[in-house]
Amino acid sequence: MMPRRALVTGGASPIGAAICRRLAADGHAVLVHAHAGLDRAEALAGEIRAGGGQAAALACDLTDMPATALALEALLAAGPIQILVHNAGTHDDVPLAGMSEQQWRGVIDVSLNGFFAALRPLILPMIGTRWGRVVAISSIAGLLGNRGQANYAAAKAGLIGAVKSVSLEYASRGVTANTVAPGIIASPAVTAALTPARIAELVPARRAGQPEDVAELVGFLASDRAGYISGQTIAVGGGLG
Repeated sequence: MMPRRALVTGGASPIGAAICRRLAADGHAVLVHAHAGLDRAEALAGEIRAGGGQAAALACDLTDMPATALALEALLAAGPIQILVHNAGTHDDVPLAGMSEQQWRGVIDVSLNGFFAALRPLILPMIGTRWGRVVAISSIAGLLGNRGQANYAAAKAGLIGAVKSVSLEYASRGVTANTVAPGIIASPAVTAALTPARIAELVPARRAGQPEDVAELVGFLASDRAGYISGQTIAVGGGLG
């Protein structure tokens, strides 16, 4: 059987890269998406290929819907993309009273509008195969909120509602749609913002998670084994959320 093609938006970020590696290890042909850092996406794709997997890199601005549609339609010329993991996101943290319109719109544009931009061109070819997996990476902030992140929490909560609707629309066509909500996951940004002692105060497991903790769940949700799981939001937060 030909490998299924999987698109991971924001694929070169710490969580995105772990997801790309997991999907490639599971035998999927991975498309590593980048917004601007195409060099990092190409390096990751090269690493996956060197390890015996199938991967290629692409760049497009998810906030430019016509350009994204053109880029994805070019990829679809080679066949359907049956797995979408929407991991791309950004944050621009400030209390709402001091938040600019651009800070509000910019964060929502990538995380929430970007989900539509990525999925819309893929969904009809996907349902035509009678098999598909849609996984959106939300956040604990989308479940609990977070100070200084009204924009980010709104975008990540919006993904949950969008995914539940997609699940209802396409479950009968063999397409599942689920949301993964990571908590505090180790990354350079988390290391800069939170000390281990503070993480231990916040997280019942008393430690940060690893990108691979998120990737393992995504790999399962993207597999045949998860064919009867749809419309769900699953936190990966060490008890937080």
